[in-house]
Amino acid sequence: MYQHSRYDFQALEAKWQQQWELEGLDQTPCDPSQPKFYALSMFPYPSGNLHMGHVRNYTITDVIARVRRRQGYRVLHPMGWDAFGLPAENAALDRGSLPQTWTYQNIDQMRRELKQLGLSYDWSREVTTCSPDYYRWTQAIFLRFFRAGLAYQKAAAVNWDPVDQTVLANEQVDSDGRSWRSGALVERRLLRQWFLRITDYAEELLTSLDTLEGWPERVKVMQANWIGRSLGAQIRFETGTGRQIPVFTTRPDTLWGATALVLAPEHPLVPELTTPEQAEVVRIYCNQAANQSEVQRTAETREKTGVWTGSYADNPAHGQPIPVWIADYVLTDYGTGAVMAVPAHDQRDFEFARHFGLTIKVVVEPPTGALDPAAMTEAWTGAGVMVNSGPLNGVTVGKGPGESVAVAIAWLESQGRGIGQVTYRLRDWLISRQRYWGAPIPIVHCPTCGPVAVPTSQLPVLLPDNIQLSGRGPSPLAQLTSWVEVSCPECGQAARRETDTMDTFIDSSWYFLRYTDAQNPDQPFTREQVDAWMPVDQYVGGIEHAILHLLYSRFVTKFLRDQGLLSCGEPFRRLLTQGMVQGLTYFNPHKTGKDRWIPSVQVDPRDPRDPQTGEPLESVYTTMSKSRHNGVAPRAVIDKYGADTARMFILFKAPPEKDLEWEEADVEGQFRFLQRVWRLVHDLPQSSAPAPLDREEQDLRRAIHTAIQAISEDLGEGCYQCNTAISELMKLSNALGDFSRRSSPVYREGVEVLVQLLAPLAPHLAEELWRITLSHPDSVHRQPWPQVDPAALVAQEKTLVIQILGKTRGTIQVPADADRAALERYARESEIARRYIGDKVIHKVIVVPGKLVNFVIA
Repeated sequence: MYQHSRYDFQALEAKWQQQWELEGLDQTPCDPSQPKFYALSMFPYPSGNLHMGHVRNYTITDVIARVRRRQGYRVLHPMGWDAFGLPAENAALDRGSLPQTWTYQNIDQMRRELKQLGLSYDWSREVTTCSPDYYRWTQAIFLRFFRAGLAYQKAAAVNWDPVDQTVLANEQVDSDGRSWRSGALVERRLLRQWFLRITDYAEELLTSLDTLEGWPERVKVMQANWIGRSLGAQIRFETGTGRQIPVFTTRPDTLWGATALVLAPEHPLVPELTTPEQAEVVRIYCNQAANQSEVQRTAETREKTGVWTGSYADNPAHGQPIPVWIADYVLTDYGTGAVMAVPAHDQRDFEFARHFGLTIKVVVEPPTGALDPAAMTEAWTGAGVMVNSGPLNGVTVGKGPGESVAVAIAWLESQGRGIGQVTYRLRDWLISRQRYWGAPIPIVHCPTCGPVAVPTSQLPVLLPDNIQLSGRGPSPLAQLTSWVEVSCPECGQAARRETDTMDTFIDSSWYFLRYTDAQNPDQPFTREQVDAWMPVDQYVGGIEHAILHLLYSRFVTKFLRDQGLLSCGEPFRRLLTQGMVQGLTYFNPHKTGKDRWIPSVQVDPRDPRDPQTGEPLESVYTTMSKSRHNGVAPRAVIDKYGADTARMFILFKAPPEKDLEWEEADVEGQFRFLQRVWRLVHDLPQSSAPAPLDREEQDLRRAIHTAIQAISEDLGEGCYQCNTAISELMKLSNALGDFSRRSSPVYREGVEVLVQLLAPLAPHLAEELWRITLSHPDSVHRQPWPQVDPAALVAQEKTLVIQILGKTRGTIQVPADADRAALERYARESEIARRYIGDKVIHKVIVVPGKLVNFVIA
């Protein structure tokens, strides 16, 4: 046994981690008679070391899992690694090695750190997305999309480094549009790439958000806005060459005010519509646009650019010709790649028209009166009635029945010039990556058969390890002839493998399904196992994943449901988005860029100054990051205070959904609290024989069961207020510390309850106290969750406030069940009444049952 005077956290934490592993304490139970609970944290990218954001995420989920186990649930609580991706490829380039080496070294390091935190993972279900026994099934899922017609190829723009002759990810392009490695100005080029038809599920993805009652409203709104359902019309504009240009608009009612048609530079009709006189300026403009990123092209603050093709199209509202322009703010893969410009009623079009001198025609009259196009300083986008719009004149602007949008759609359809249409902002999911470190796309390109699926029996298509990474030229896979050149699986002719790899979001869009049957060598999962565990009951992760990861996971789940592989249509029943961990950050307001951030180790907090210039520094709490030098390594905290203290601080400092400010003093406060609990339990004497409870014992027992009730509510489903749960533990600890007779059986009950309630939060300390100090034979983590005794919560006495003329003069203790008459009698007979009333006449007595008695005297 450890001496109670010293809480040796390093020794006891290592001991219990080893013992739990030997006992298989955290293995997933298979008893179907127990209700299931699937607790899951978003798995990490193996970057090498844990950061405090990881600690917060994983500790919150661990508390949830530990409480649910003890409440009688069979709990699935797994962990794995989102291990493919660009950082590993970049690290391999820097080190002259393969990404596999760097990745698996990091996984080993981070796994050790996770185990040091005492997280109750079932490590037998660990998954690693870069392992062939995982990406085999990622490829199989891709082939299901392919065979269902939901995976296809089309041309799409990529970032192209003209010096290194290679495709760049968005992260490899700096704010000036230059390559991270060569420094060259990045160009935009069209390449054939693979997409998944997520748009086929757009309506269901939108409407089923309403079923996600356990999700933060903020996240659901973000997803709804990303999907972006719009009701409008597709309108056909005729050109002089007899071509039709379809345009989708949510404001077909403003068609009469359209004074130009604007195409994306990449629109396929641009060459045909460009007249010989405009050919050179159009060519130059399109080349310039090709070098701009999508973000640059659509920035609202950027001055509008464009060029006229020399051609016209007829406005279908009145048949008059309007010029056809090209502008880079129109994107070829959004909508139809063409927009009708209505300058009077769209701000972007207004700026474009003013810049190029296009006609501005008003078709909406505001409630304040008619608009003069020449005097307008901005577009009118508000309410009003339609004017200068033929059959729509006088119609109220709006999208409701009988209002302008509906009337315009009806007119277009009756004239055969357009059709009502629902569209979505959501675009199909581009999954192609011209990288090495990703799951190979299992397609063979045959000159006769076209794209052919690799037979399932030949999966996985393995990544070759005999490659040379240079960061230059085509995809590393495309340069390996021995890997690329194969026979067509259908006809046997010479063919070529697909050399793109898959977006890493593919890997993370189904990993939670693999956990349910992680060791199955024959299938990604069985229907029996996946239906036994899905959906995830509580998912925990950062708000930064609110859209892409969560949306893609919902899409893949719905697709696999439709494929008959599982029953649920939503993967995550409840979602908790934890706040960021922030550190005190020093910066020089006179500097810019990364040099403005000053590491705290170089700063005297009593007089913070720039160590180079001597200038005064300012400070602010910001999210911990390497670039701002404000991070705190979990390993350093664990070495100094222990894992339990790190857990307690990260849980206590703020509610889980709020940002957390790191303070060393608060960490020390939690360390002192755990030391106090250590001493309290070690000082427990032998209990005396049971006897009727006196008042002090009744009060303590009420405090014990009040703590059970409050902490059970704080850690209940959908609540998880760990910070207030720890506050309740502190109250119970104080109540025990104030109790005078430590040999009382009630005191021992309180000590044991304190340890049991502490266990999910500080698992190592609680286990040591439970098994060693309190001499229990089995783990505290296998004990049923403490139950509230309702009788213990009933107070035998209550405090009654006595007032004279509304002013409080003191309190007395009275029976809790005393009625109004009894309360008045106790108050009249009290020493307080005798002292302050004496012989004075009482005119009135006001009794508030259970609270106070107020005497109104002369």
